[in-house]
Amino acid sequence: METSVLLPPIYANTPIDLAPAKIITSFPVNTFLENLAIASDGTIFVTNHEAGEVVRVTPDGNRQIHALVPGKVSGLAFNVDGSLVVTGWNADSVPTVSLVTTDGAVETLLTISEAIFLNGITPISDTQYLAADSYRGAIWLIDIEQRCSILWLEHPLLARSNWENVIPAANGLKRFGNFLYVSNTEQMLLLRIRLGMANEPSEPEIFLEQTNIDDFAFDVEGNLYGATHIYNSVVKITPDGSTTIIAQAEEGVIGSTAVAFGQTHSDAFGNVFDELTAIYVVTNGGMFLPPPTGIVAANIVRIEVGKVGYPLRGE
Repeated sequence: METSVLLPPIYANTPIDLAPAKIITSFPVNTFLENLAIASDGTIFVTNHEAGEVVRVTPDGNRQIHALVPGKVSGLAFNVDGSLVVTGWNADSVPTVSLVTTDGAVETLLTISEAIFLNGITPISDTQYLAADSYRGAIWLIDIEQRCSILWLEHPLLARSNWENVIPAANGLKRFGNFLYVSNTEQMLLLRIRLGMANEPSEPEIFLEQTNIDDFAFDVEGNLYGATHIYNSVVKITPDGSTTIIAQAEEGVIGSTAVAFGQTHSDAFGNVFDELTAIYVVTNGGMFLPPPTGIVAANIVRIEVGKVGYPLRGE
């Protein structure tokens, strides 16, 4: 049965303005690429979820395993020293936060036995990160210097409407200005949470309904570029909530899971480093909900989105 028959037609009337796209590299069928982070030299780091791999990819598509984390890996964010903070599970299926050094060494920073499904992660200071717990319906504050965690926020808007549904609830999260934006994929919501003086949370509010966002990235103007996962597309959402589809299955984004901005001159107009123009998208080829043609290769896709400005740290 076709995917379009199975899913609510939430993007049926959404404008389409496809951006130029190019597949940088492809992984074998049944590879679940979950997240990515891009270094200042253009190196793309990707989590291969089920294999527990952090893969290093050059801008021209050459790749090799950077680190192997026992268990599974999900979210990925840079530390200030260039190492990577990685969420996932250890070999005993306990939610775990790991540190992957620049030379690929893996160290367990902490385990969170009260968590269920650690997913997207984003920095909120030089040593502290917020991580979504997709099945508990919560966000954890993780201090990598103190190697500790606290439950930052737990709320029905972060949770699944049906606890038997395997679709993640709180999923991707990024800060823009004084707000933390969070996608609740299961409820098809994009949320925002005002941050206090000490980055404490306020009550979550709904920013946009009927949108199926996995992970996402912001440009400096507040435009959000989101991976729609089972809708096999990438969307641009403006600060007023208007949505445009900028990539579809034909551009190679079947099973799109995460988005990040490029970081080098080749990602910009001319030599103006602070005007980056390319986003990179990782996919799983439709593993969660296969398209009519079946599961395809997992891709890293570069999409030219135009002159949008420099993204925030961690995007």
